[in-house]
Amino acid sequence: MSDKKIIAVVGATGAQGGGLARAILADVSGEFAVRALTRDVTSDRARELAAQGAEVVVADIGDEAALAKAFEGAHGAFLLTNFWEHGSPDKEKEQAAAMARAAKAAGLQHVIWSTLDDTREHIPLDDERMPTLMDTYKVPHFDAKAEADQLFTDAGVPTTFLRTTFFWENLTGPMAPQRGEDGGLALALAMGDSQLAGIAVEDIGRMALGIFRRGTEFVGRTVSIAGEHLTGAEMAAVLAKVLGEPVAYVPVPFEALRAQDWPGAAEAANMFQFYAEVPAYVAVRDLDFVRGLHSSLQTFEQWVEEHKDSFSRG
Repeated sequence: MSDKKIIAVVGATGAQGGGLARAILADVSGEFAVRALTRDVTSDRARELAAQGAEVVVADIGDEAALAKAFEGAHGAFLLTNFWEHGSPDKEKEQAAAMARAAKAAGLQHVIWSTLDDTREHIPLDDERMPTLMDTYKVPHFDAKAEADQLFTDAGVPTTFLRTTFFWENLTGPMAPQRGEDGGLALALAMGDSQLAGIAVEDIGRMALGIFRRGTEFVGRTVSIAGEHLTGAEMAAVLAKVLGEPVAYVPVPFEALRAQDWPGAAEAANMFQFYAEVPAYVAVRDLDFVRGLHSSLQTFEQWVEEHKDSFSRG
């Protein structure tokens, strides 16, 4: 392990970071080794990574000193934040700033920052198509991450800005196809007839490994990724094929989603409206380019086939 370049992975016990950790560990003849950063080294996932050969260390992304220590001797790092743990753009940017300063202090040669698009570049705050949230944002969990990009640049950290997208895993939870009163399954999404750029979350980590393998080629660059671009109707057709029964697509009006009584409904509606009404979001995610970074990129059908037992069809 000592002759390999160490990649410190924030969120190594989670989805995106876990994908990268597993990809590196599976590449036994590769040039990289995993240093998994976690708040709880005794968790089942942390123990599993350690058993597979990862170095597991304690670090919290809000603790700059602990991060700097965890980054010592590493070649690079994969960094992310989880907006949904707290729902605060300010806290998210504070965490990103701590990671950026720690990365600079440790002299990391390549950081990949998992980020998102700034929706306000396409739908300004004074655009009345959707409400402004928290006085400053259209889609807070997008826009705050985009604002944090500059923190890495200002800190002088050699960074690749990896812009992710909608996780297909959302379709096995609250957004899963639901059985209606008529007994049929329906996929309800606020996408109209527009394409949704989606990806298997596991592929994000594999994409990050592809970027690390290319050395400094993508330092200072933004890389926007997706696994496939599909309309709601096309996604429903794939689900029907794999699940073995009809699945209808139901286009939910943005205002209907916005009016739902659950935390985050307004933000979710703004997000889907952004997806649906900004064609540039899909256009910038060139699938041929993405496959050049990760040749085994999953299609939606492959992902559904792999996860078909995770769909609730009661």
